[in-house]
Amino acid sequence: MNKIILMGNLAKDPDVRYTQSGKAFMRTSIAINRFAKKGEKPETDFFNLVAWEKTAEFFGRYLNKGSKVLIEGRLQN
Repeated sequence: MNKIILMGNLAKDPDVRYTQSGKAFMRTSIAINRFAKKGEKPETDFFNLVAWEKTAEFFGRYLNKGSKVLIEGRLQN
């Protein structure tokens, strides 16, 4: 099973483009703060995101840099 759920803020505006066949795809990244011990500065992890078709168009239409998002998908390295 390959399933991941991430919650954080968009680190940059979604970049929506279209393939030659007309399919929409989007690229952006998400910033997620790690929990820190008391008195320590929290660290931030960044993950690249790719979405296709209706999800990509939704991101481009309604979300901007800094928007809080909850993402469910699969991890690909």
